[in-house]
Amino acid sequence: MTNTLKLAVPLFCLSLFFAGMPPKTYGSGEVDLRIEKRGDSRVAVGFSAFSLDSHFVWCGSAIRAVEDGKYYLFYSAMGAGDEYPPFADAWVLGSKIGIAVSDSPYGGYKDLGICYNKDGYRPDSSSWDAQTVHNPHIQHFGGKYYLYYIGARDPGASARVKGKVNRRDRIQQSLTVGVMCFNTIQDFLEGKVACNERPLLLPRTRVKPDNVLEPSPEGTAMKPDNLIMVNPSVVYRPSDKKYLLYFKGNVYDPHWRGIHGVALADNPEGPFTVLDDYVFDFETEDGRKLNAEDPFVWYHHKDSYFYAVFKDFTGSFTKGKPGLAIMESKDGIHWKLPENSLFMDKKIKLKNGGWIDVDRLERPQLLLDENDEPIVLYAACAITPVNSKKDGSSFNIQIPIVQVTEQTRCIN
Repeated sequence: MTNTLKLAVPLFCLSLFFAGMPPKTYGSGEVDLRIEKRGDSRVAVGFSAFSLDSHFVWCGSAIRAVEDGKYYLFYSAMGAGDEYPPFADAWVLGSKIGIAVSDSPYGGYKDLGICYNKDGYRPDSSSWDAQTVHNPHIQHFGGKYYLYYIGARDPGASARVKGKVNRRDRIQQSLTVGVMCFNTIQDFLEGKVACNERPLLLPRTRVKPDNVLEPSPEGTAMKPDNLIMVNPSVVYRPSDKKYLLYFKGNVYDPHWRGIHGVALADNPEGPFTVLDDYVFDFETEDGRKLNAEDPFVWYHHKDSYFYAVFKDFTGSFTKGKPGLAIMESKDGIHWKLPENSLFMDKKIKLKNGGWIDVDRLERPQLLLDENDEPIVLYAACAITPVNSKKDGSSFNIQIPIVQVTEQTRCIN
């Protein structure tokens, strides 16, 4: 597609806010897939959708390998079927990490198998991440690969709790961020990884009115790393040679809401120090806090700016429909919304000319070119609601991003 003004779902505008720079407009390209029925669900099959038989697929972070030029997709997956829990519980009780490969960044991924936590749902307390691993986020820094992810294990029924906390909630409230370091993709496939003996970070506060695992003392001031640390995204900041690790915590005020923080380190494997600053923190004119999730952050060297793409639960960030939004920052700590903050509606254009609305479009991850320009959006996707399903009707979708060179503004 060659003209963003003709798109029903434009993506986003960058550089509109830099004096003297021409605006850069991006639009969503067509995806090559077809839709099939699976029971009472609809699923995507084809070049632009990666899925696994008898599994839910979620997340999905891709990288072009230095050693062979191929593209590798790191994904999370959970066994699906009548004998397994529904999706809403499955990602907590037995998520695994696998890898797929393609000659193209735009799709065609072939599975190479589950590589981490292969035993899935089987109860295991052998390591901090023995029960579930999720949210893979792959980076390459200084000649080495770093796979950031979240993990947890069940601390057991004898753990200290306030109120009532079942096994699923014990595991969820134990989630934190870790990293696997390896020299080549082949090393990862063979299990030759390091750095993951312990989590990178642990939440400093556990503040919740009730039903909480290992609660903080009464009166504890809540930090952004409250209760859990999930959704990692890591970026290098050239100005001070720091690595910034973004994460989501949880707050109840009085209802659940995601909050975000950032931790800094001199090296990509840490140690990381969490700042007290809240990031991606916005509110409406009447003071209501907005709820964001799944940030993907990158640094654009030519613009000298950070950008973040994230899930907008309600459309409050974009003043539109729920979908994906974008924000920008000069230092990676203090963020603002551009004039047009829409990244993408939950609406996808098919190669055959049709459109499809999707129920879930989350955990956005971008593949960038050598100029820090996004070329593909990878996202966890489900066409129909999946939380109560056991049918494996979720997948990773790969959406081409098309740059429009004419100087024009984005429209919603």
